[in-house]
Amino acid sequence: MTDSDFLATTRTFYDAIAEDYAVLFQDELANRPLERAILALFAELVDGDGPVADLGCGPGRTTARLAALGLPVYGVDLSESMLAIARRENPELRFEQGSMLELDLPDGTLAGALSFYSSIHTPVERLPALFAEFHRVLAPGAPLLVAFQAGDEHRHHDRPFGHPVALTFQRRRPEHIAGLLTAAGFALVSRTVREPDPALDETSQQAFLIARKPG
Repeated sequence: MTDSDFLATTRTFYDAIAEDYAVLFQDELANRPLERAILALFAELVDGDGPVADLGCGPGRTTARLAALGLPVYGVDLSESMLAIARRENPELRFEQGSMLELDLPDGTLAGALSFYSSIHTPVERLPALFAEFHRVLAPGAPLLVAFQAGDEHRHHDRPFGHPVALTFQRRRPEHIAGLLTAAGFALVSRTVREPDPALDETSQQAFLIARKPG
């Protein structure tokens, strides 16, 4: 599968389900104290005057959370339908359409970046290029947060909410992602894995890796 193929498939999927997704996950951080704590830790690690990018921001809930923590954050996403929701809910914040694999940024621009469950549709063979792009746009010393479902078995969603689209949500091993980040030039700061919460309809562990581009 080429980059254009999986990017188009991902964009089409989220354009179709955007409004339903936004309603279902309206309060997605409310019952996730660990996620809120990790986002707060990430915000504490940001040290610099440059912008912070929420890469694959979806409807902008994580972007808004980081803005509330005082970060000069903006969102990037493939889906214009998701971005429309993000802009509607957060008119004071900036949201741009784009691909994480080809960010329209000069080298060393960002004071921080996060990929909060947004790398899960990137084919495994493209992850080194993705993390190399993150490394390129981050300033020396800047942190990166990568969140994803942990495991080996992928989950395929076919016709969600009745829409005629389908997409595979890929689960990863934390040690594999940590190794890829290290190979891309990052220094690992922390590795957190929590157990699935049945109350949140989770069936897999949730992984949160924080890394830093060396100064």
